Amino acid sequence: MSAPESIDALDRALIVATQGGLPLVSRPYHALGAELGISADEVKARLARMLETGIIRRIGAVPNHYAIGYAANGMTVWDVDDAQIDALGERIGALPFVTHCYHRPRHLPDWPFNLFAMVHAADRSEVEHLANQIAELLGDALRGRDILFSSKILKKTGLRIGA
Repeated sequence: MSAPESIDALDRALIVATQGGLPLVSRPYHALGAELGISADEVKARLARMLETGIIRRIGAVPNHYAIGYAANGMTVWDVDDAQIDALGERIGALPFVTHCYHRPRHLPDWPFNLFAMVHAADRSEVEHLANQIAELLGDALRGRDILFSSKILKKTGLRIGA
């Protein structure tokens, strides 16, 4: 893999301006352009280039799942065969009710789980029902499981860089 493209001062300013989210206005790229002294088209072109080259990973909406009716959050954790984890993780991550899915190291003997999948639903029983669907999909590769329900809402943020 080649080294990522470098960024200039304007790219850095654009990253800083957007790292907390796009402006909540009808024309966010125009607002960013006005803030940075460039056109909305240049804002879009720079973001597209940084996405394409891997400098930034994504631009996307992050809904408040509580506000849209998903009050139960369950991190489903799975002990699955390591030889199959990549293929299984892809299948689990593609499920419409899984918001993110990833491989994590086990910490034996206390923590045997190596596959994590976040499930949001209206209530805990629905999360449990959806977890049963994941278990069926995992089949014979599944050796153990649990669901860790959220007890508190924490503000999540990604990496932040300074101006």
